Amino acid sequence: MRAPWLQFFDIARLAFESQHVIGMRMMRLAGGGSTAQREMQRMVVEKTAAMWKAQGIAASAMLTGSSADVAGDRVLRSYSTAVRANRRRLTRSR
Repeated sequence: MRAPWLQFFDIARLAFESQHVIGMRMMRLAGGGSTAQREMQRMVVEKTAAMWKAQGIAASAMLTGSSADVAGDRVLRSYSTAVRANRRRLTRSR
């Protein structure tokens, strides 16, 4: 388990990066057309997959006797990785 103040920074970074991704996606959706359609489909698929992955991580932690803190760290890491990948993709492609 990590120090609580480090967890705070990880959560704050995830919140900031998530807002950045949301803003970039909104701009892409506002543009309309096939690009907006693809982004909307991608967003729905990614959110569903992320939810199932988080459920799997939590279930695995419970089955192995890990603490809720460990499960939370793993879920946070999973979401952070996905958000960072989206930020890179949306920043790079226009």
